[in-house]
Amino acid sequence: MKIMLVGSPNVGKSLLFNWLTGQYAAVSNYPGTTVEVARGQALVDTMVVEVVDTPGIYGLVPATEEEAVTRRVLWEEDFDLLLHVVDTKNLERSLPLTLALMEAGFPLVLVLNMYDEAKKLGLTIDEGELEKRLGIPCIITIGTSGYGLARMEEAVAEALSKSEAHKGVRGISPVAMGISYSVPIAKYLRQADGMLAHSYPFSSRSIALLVLQGDEEMKGWLSPQEQGSIKTLLPDSDSLTLQVAMTRRRASDSILRGLLFASEKSPQQSWLDSLTLNPITGVPLLVLIVYLCLYRFVGVFGAVTVVDFLDKKVFSDLFNPFVDHIVDSLTTNQLIRELIAHEYGVLTLGLRYAVAVVFPIVTTFFFSFALLEDSGYLPRLAYLLDRVFQWVGLSGRAVLPLSLGFGCGTMATLVTRTLETRRERIIATMILALAIPCSAQLGVILALLARHTLALFIWAMTVGIVALAAGLILDHLLPGNPPRFILELPPLRWPMLRNVFRKTATRVNWYFMEIMSLFLLASVLIWLGRVTGALDRLVIIMTPLMARLGLPPSAAHVFLYGFFRRDYGAAGLYDMQSTLSVRQLTVAAVTLTLFIPCIAQFIMMVKERGLATSLVVVACVFPAAFLIGFLLNSVLSLSLAL
Repeated sequence: MKIMLVGSPNVGKSLLFNWLTGQYAAVSNYPGTTVEVARGQALVDTMVVEVVDTPGIYGLVPATEEEAVTRRVLWEEDFDLLLHVVDTKNLERSLPLTLALMEAGFPLVLVLNMYDEAKKLGLTIDEGELEKRLGIPCIITIGTSGYGLARMEEAVAEALSKSEAHKGVRGISPVAMGISYSVPIAKYLRQADGMLAHSYPFSSRSIALLVLQGDEEMKGWLSPQEQGSIKTLLPDSDSLTLQVAMTRRRASDSILRGLLFASEKSPQQSWLDSLTLNPITGVPLLVLIVYLCLYRFVGVFGAVTVVDFLDKKVFSDLFNPFVDHIVDSLTTNQLIRELIAHEYGVLTLGLRYAVAVVFPIVTTFFFSFALLEDSGYLPRLAYLLDRVFQWVGLSGRAVLPLSLGFGCGTMATLVTRTLETRRERIIATMILALAIPCSAQLGVILALLARHTLALFIWAMTVGIVALAAGLILDHLLPGNPPRFILELPPLRWPMLRNVFRKTATRVNWYFMEIMSLFLLASVLIWLGRVTGALDRLVIIMTPLMARLGLPPSAAHVFLYGFFRRDYGAAGLYDMQSTLSVRQLTVAAVTLTLFIPCIAQFIMMVKERGLATSLVVVACVFPAAFLIGFLLNSVLSLSLAL
């Protein structure tokens, strides 16, 4: 048996998926797309059920690739039950989709989630009467606390036990059949019902309405004969889509009449909204959050306090000498010794960088990001920065992938798929590849420059100016216009530590599963480069570049390491700090930040943007990084400040 979670974005579907399956989100790309669909197994009562969590959808006529994927899943797979998850405070806007799903003939359970936020806004609902009027189970839940989820599971079990898999003709409930369309549309629906086969996943009424609204994909799924027949029936009107939407909206308003009660919005909520959304107060608040979360918590606590303890006390004083001793006692082969231990060994360098240098920084960043994510602040940050992003051809939505870039550029490149246009995705990908340091790289750089305030300021200003310049150039070069920005703001709330720790643990687990192996692989490649002499030849080739940057030839190793992993290169720079002046550290930090993305991020770029676009990005980033580094070194050499 199979159930599907469906609903608009940001209504808590993933939390309910986790409740049912015990997984936060095990995802895979839908065939032929870059859109992810999560699947898992759940034990509901005594039944083993497949659970599918789909991308957000506002209606059955898709407007985005995510909505198109959700609609294809509905069409192509047999479901025994749909869980339509809605944000209770926005029920008036969500109920038309409920009616559309009912018209399609799907058995439904309506999950009224985020009820705690609705109550804070003074909203209450009579779910018992709503259940009677809709004729389907309606369950109030609070996904973050678990309230109502056991009752939801009981409703799912009861609904599944009443019906086997719905195949062929789907029954349409009296409520859906009772939606009163205009005379021309009603006449068209009666005629189309007799012309369409009754073996489609959607009811003939739903198919006819989708074709009426200009849904070309749905029309293409019909037989050629039916396509021709239904085309002759279409009423001659330019406002059919609006008529269908308005009819469903009136029907949903009628159903909710007398069930949804509202009082005045709480003063605290309005005050908090004003504080975060007004640029006069929002920008200083953003600076404070960046200072506390990124600088103090990630940069000082994670990258200095924890890293110093693990790197010096645990690895340098205990683990590495122990590994060196064990390996030397087990083998006399120098190649094996250098592969496993000593200066560039898999365990003494690769594992040390991964665990002692990068792991604390990644963990503290993921924890900070989860706090901001769970609080509802990130959408407000998107709103606040929308005007700034418009300068570089992006909308406020880009704040999510660009913010994630400070965690991991590979993950952030993947998330650029959520941006609406290809133009936006290319601009965001370029900025991520050029000027956004990952959490480990950022943490190491903050640790290197934290004691030199002016150097840290120069680094931040240089990288920020380069990011803006890259966006402005691409905005003028790429065809098209910046997208419109429409965003629904969730209320601010205190983060629930249980959810914050779970999200942090999930992302840290991803780091260990996906990224740590790359550190070990990088160590092996460095070992091969040393054994074959390739690394030494590359260092010789890069020596003139290092000289132009005012850096010693040994700094070439840092940039070579950075190609394997950005954070690997930053960790190499961390090892060199005692041999470099403040000016050299500043130039090296800027150039390394702007240097080409690591192998993993490049592979993700190829996957998301294509090989040609990715090669163009790298071809632009590589010379830009060294040009900016050269100019910065020239300016600083003339100054006595550093």
